[in-house]
Amino acid sequence: MRTAADRGSELDAAQAALAAEHAAIYGYGVVGGRISDERRQEARGAYDAHRARRDALQRAIRDLGGEPEPAAAAYALPFDVPDGAAAVRLAAELEDRVGAVYADLVRASTGARRRDAAGALREAAVRAVRWRGSGPAFPGLSEKRA
Repeated sequence: MRTAADRGSELDAAQAALAAEHAAIYGYGVVGGRISDERRQEARGAYDAHRARRDALQRAIRDLGGEPEPAAAAYALPFDVPDGAAAVRLAAELEDRVGAVYADLVRASTGARRRDAAGALREAAVRAVRWRGSGPAFPGLSEKRA
């Protein structure tokens, strides 16, 4: 049986995942403005996927008895994005960051929410590999070393 502390931990992890999705959506706005035409559709698909995940997380947070945190007006980028090459690096970094928080949500949740979080982690890892060309052995975990 899940305790109130378990539900609180799950809610905290869901809020963290929502915050990461808000940041990813913002970041993909930057990516879309700098990415080459050849990869613009890929960026648009990722942007749409993160919007859908954001919406699902907002519903999950309400189901857990919480109020979804709103997006910030702007987010600090991890580095300057002056061109398409930097935009590709940013896209991979966004996916790594999203994957890390979904790993936490997998750990904190059970049942359908855990399956959804694992699916989101997998999707982020696949997108990161597509952007970067390679990936870590255990997506979502290696990012936690720092």
